[in-house]
Amino acid sequence: MNIELLRKICETPGAPGHEKKIRDLVLEHVKNLGDKIEVDALGNICVFKKGRMDKKVMVGAHLDEIGFMVTHIDEQGFIRFTTLGGFDPKTLTAQRVIIHGKEDVFGVMGSKPIHLMSPDERDKPVKITDFFIDTGMNAEEVKKKVQIGNTITRERSLIEMGDCVNCKSLDNRISVYILIETLRRLKEIPFDLYAVFTVQEEVGIRGAQVASLAIQPDFGFGLDTTIAYDVPGSKEYEQVTKLGKGAGIKIMDSSVICDPRMVSYMTAQAENNQITWQPEILQGGGTDTAGIQRMSAGGAISGAVSIPTRHIHQVIEMVNKADVLESIRLLDACISNLDQWDWSH
Repeated sequence: MNIELLRKICETPGAPGHEKKIRDLVLEHVKNLGDKIEVDALGNICVFKKGRMDKKVMVGAHLDEIGFMVTHIDEQGFIRFTTLGGFDPKTLTAQRVIIHGKEDVFGVMGSKPIHLMSPDERDKPVKITDFFIDTGMNAEEVKKKVQIGNTITRERSLIEMGDCVNCKSLDNRISVYILIETLRRLKEIPFDLYAVFTVQEEVGIRGAQVASLAIQPDFGFGLDTTIAYDVPGSKEYEQVTKLGKGAGIKIMDSSVICDPRMVSYMTAQAENNQITWQPEILQGGGTDTAGIQRMSAGGAISGAVSIPTRHIHQVIEMVNKADVLESIRLLDACISNLDQWDWSH
């Protein structure tokens, strides 16, 4: 694995609707990997590779990461915010963030100290509104650099841990990495490929819908993380996927039921190419797969490669390197052999 490329991809900021920095980084790395590269009005990157036949294949991997937006600066300089994407409030405790104002400003998530809480307060679940951001500056200094509407991302560096990598925003920067590496591997392909690095997935699969509407794909693949709850205290049926057990092949999530023909095809590609894989059924959450499947006239035959991820939507997300490499191999095989399958049933 190219750990340094993955590090740059994970650590570069890109909250929903404000993906410019990560988009610019990806554009630099895909500039020689397609026959045509375009950025649409919403900000999606589309890398087009010509196939032998005219059918269209779309792959979607979202660029954006969960983050925040500044809503208020009080008279002491403390910052209030709203969320961009889904957060478990307890994961904000003791975290550093970066406010992307006129210049980047570091801050920390603050809340009421437990020493000052009443017994009732200690027993209540923490809420997003219990937090504020402290930059260490007074209001006058803050307002010189920060304004309402600036985005905020989480601060955390990528590290290697055993067979795994650990960082913030592996959801979904690991998929951005996988799609780039797959584009490097692809040679002659049967159908026209539209590899789309989408925007605003974390706030409603918006970029994938816009891109799919424009492309009108016949076939589609989502590329995103999924839950690996293979940890102490979990029951076998709760685990969804496990680290080190291979690429996930999505069967369904709360936003999509994958086409059974595509699930069978993807499973066959994994078996035929000795790719380690595991089935994925996620009862909550959705991915770009839904937008790809539904925004094409008549629908696209769609499925997804899912990357098992522990501690998802935290700054300590973890994926197994072997699963990442198997996901690249699976996506490559699925794109390269689409013409070799009977899609009539």
